[in-house]
Amino acid sequence: MRREPEAIGDDDRTISLPARGERGLMRAINRNLVLTLIKAREPVSRADVARALGLSPATVTEIVKDLVSSRLVIEGAAGPSAGGRPPILLSLRHDAGFVVGVKITERRVVAALTDLDANPRARHDESFAGRSPESVVAAVERSVRALSRAARVPAGRLVGVGVGLAGIIDGLAGVCRYSPFFKWRDVPLRDALADRLDLPIYVDNDVNTLAIAEQWFGAGRGIDHFLTVTTGRGVGLGIVLNGHLYRGANGGAGEFGHTVIDPAGPRCACGKRGCLEALVAEPALLREYHARTGRTETAAGLYERARQRERAATSVLAAAGETFGLALANLVNVLNPSRIILSGEGAAAGEPLLAPLRRALQAHAFADLARAVELVVATAGDDEWARGAASLVLGEVYRPPVYASVGHNGPALFEVAPVAAASRR
Repeated sequence: MRREPEAIGDDDRTISLPARGERGLMRAINRNLVLTLIKAREPVSRADVARALGLSPATVTEIVKDLVSSRLVIEGAAGPSAGGRPPILLSLRHDAGFVVGVKITERRVVAALTDLDANPRARHDESFAGRSPESVVAAVERSVRALSRAARVPAGRLVGVGVGLAGIIDGLAGVCRYSPFFKWRDVPLRDALADRLDLPIYVDNDVNTLAIAEQWFGAGRGIDHFLTVTTGRGVGLGIVLNGHLYRGANGGAGEFGHTVIDPAGPRCACGKRGCLEALVAEPALLREYHARTGRTETAAGLYERARQRERAATSVLAAAGETFGLALANLVNVLNPSRIILSGEGAAAGEPLLAPLRRALQAHAFADLARAVELVVATAGDDEWARGAASLVLGEVYRPPVYASVGHNGPALFEVAPVAAASRR
């Protein structure tokens, strides 16, 4: 039964004290705030933490004592003094815990083990033969265990596993609603992995994981409204609005590649015609290049030919860039981001694709909206995708407890230690 808040004072001025459970939540929130601020500003003094967060010095001292004893924070050298004893500077102990990020591709699993600042420590590739959920889950399990052995992660220091894959992923339920590669529908991927690994598991669309990585550690850091757009084997979109990743009603937000540009255009892998992906993704570029020249080429070869100013290659990329820029202008008109991060393997095409893309973005965006958006290019290979999946766990690590995802078991390493038995009466 819920305990009602205690109150002290007279009838005119009543001060309500939070119930014991609420005080525990407040302690957890304050602990998270202190840890996150130390991570963002390290090295930093206790006094600077207290001032930045508006917490009392005594509260910060108690929280830091707990974080140091938990080996999450380390005390370093003395900082400059403004008079009196020099302050001891605090830093996050990046190897206090580790996470594994997994990118599931069509034929293999790419996994990376990172520390608490998303610095890669080890990687592992694991192929799988079939396309069944059981085959893929087994490959992910083998990858996680191989990384733990290779990096000699101490027991209890592996705090979670993040998994990214293409498709409609309901991260809250931990369910793959639809996979275009495997043709899965409603596969409970999180529960299947949790049963095998006995760890907190987080699953999401792979482009969403890249957006989270950019938000915490990359070009989206400190930006409240940005888009991560990927191009390569397909075209994807991660949406951050008001500082929060937007997933939609059931995880389907961001299927940018399947917005229809030309209903009479080439057939897309999804079965429809004229999707953006069928016009600008790498398979579409290679198909168009073959149609113009009769030559079969790789994506890297096509980009090199364009850099050498081969007419057919530059023409293919220019047309794709113009179409891509128009589609991005539509996104700008609808969402008004301040930054677009263009990533994925296809971003390696460089200026033959990007120059016409920028021109089309400027030409088709409404009024002055294009002037307010910055386009940042960041190529991403398999390692970056896996690191993005690791950031899915790290995002939960640093998320304030009040925003914790329902249905997720948070990383146990970061739970608040029980308070002493003595309490105020």
